[in-house]
Amino acid sequence: MLLTSLLLACSAAPAPLVVQEDDKMPDVNSAVRRAVAALVEMQEGDDSAEWPYEGVYRVPVYTEGLKARNEIPMGYRVGGTSIVANALTQAPGYEEDADRQGAVARAVDFVTGAVRHDLMDPEYGGGYDVRGWGYVYAIEFLVGLQRDDRVPKGMDGKIKKAVQFYLDGLEKLEIPGSGGWSYSRRGPLDQVSPTSPFMTGPALQALFSAKAQGYGVSRKMVDRALDGLERGLVDTGEVIYSSNEGQAPRGGQLPGSVGRMLVTETTLHLGGRGSISRVRGAIDAFLVHWEWLDKRRAQNGTHIKPYGVAPYYFYYAHVYAAQAIEQLPEAEREEYRRRLRQKLFEVQVDGGLWNDRVFERTANYGTACAVHALVMPNAVRPATWGN
Repeated sequence: MLLTSLLLACSAAPAPLVVQEDDKMPDVNSAVRRAVAALVEMQEGDDSAEWPYEGVYRVPVYTEGLKARNEIPMGYRVGGTSIVANALTQAPGYEEDADRQGAVARAVDFVTGAVRHDLMDPEYGGGYDVRGWGYVYAIEFLVGLQRDDRVPKGMDGKIKKAVQFYLDGLEKLEIPGSGGWSYSRRGPLDQVSPTSPFMTGPALQALFSAKAQGYGVSRKMVDRALDGLERGLVDTGEVIYSSNEGQAPRGGQLPGSVGRMLVTETTLHLGGRGSISRVRGAIDAFLVHWEWLDKRRAQNGTHIKPYGVAPYYFYYAHVYAAQAIEQLPEAEREEYRRRLRQKLFEVQVDGGLWNDRVFERTANYGTACAVHALVMPNAVRPATWGN
């Protein structure tokens, strides 16, 4: 899902993976190399510059004189491309891999150029709103290139302008009054909607990363979003699907909550509001209830009873589980890492790929998420929200 960058951070590139494997588990280094090669081959589009995320949602595109056709929305195209390109930069061996560097440069050109697309305009007020996902993961990807000194030659100016555009866009899409963000809001921008933790967490992490690179980020906006995350916490450790200001959260959906628990508790911890004990509790809940996520992997439908689990939370949860594990004390991490790797390899599909949707194309997203999770122990530490 894409994914994080970091503050107080060393700006050095990730070190090569060094993983002690048991005899029954595939070699992580080989799996990552195979996945990276496959991702480079999956790049598509007129300029071979995209890895679009494919879901059930489509937008009508009109061409004069022709019948409207339904296409993947631009927010999914930008967000998916950013997640995959970010994974390619974080996997070991990037500096020696000309094919990867070329693929990332094309992705940068696409993501920075998307600021001119009508459906990425923050003022666009119609329909189901997915542009925010593009804003979030574009920021993570582009800021990560700046942080790691991996900006493709001649693209520094484009990246700076695009990051500022996407930051301004997130600010305009903030839910008025209650704070945070939601992908499910419809209608005008001044319409109040519930705060979605699974979007607000990644959005905040993108803002933390941008702040660490010197971009201006509103402290009040961040505080409102952190308040929104806290509003969704339940005493059981659960995080509700969405929260409205003034409403007490009600639980009862813990197995379906584990993905948003991971990103929420980690983001609150990075934002100075959470605790390691709550982060650990979210990881434990993910491992205990993993089977409920797996039952919905690569299935039709979205929020299916009894726990409302949608297939697209599957690899999202694994990325943020990997990130959460790295917040724990060092002595605790390796066993959790081993168990997460075990889960990932249980669901690997043909060709060394991962896919949690019924769409063949979405293997780009699932595989990128798996790469992010597998290399997380050697990734740059996430940015925190400093004083």
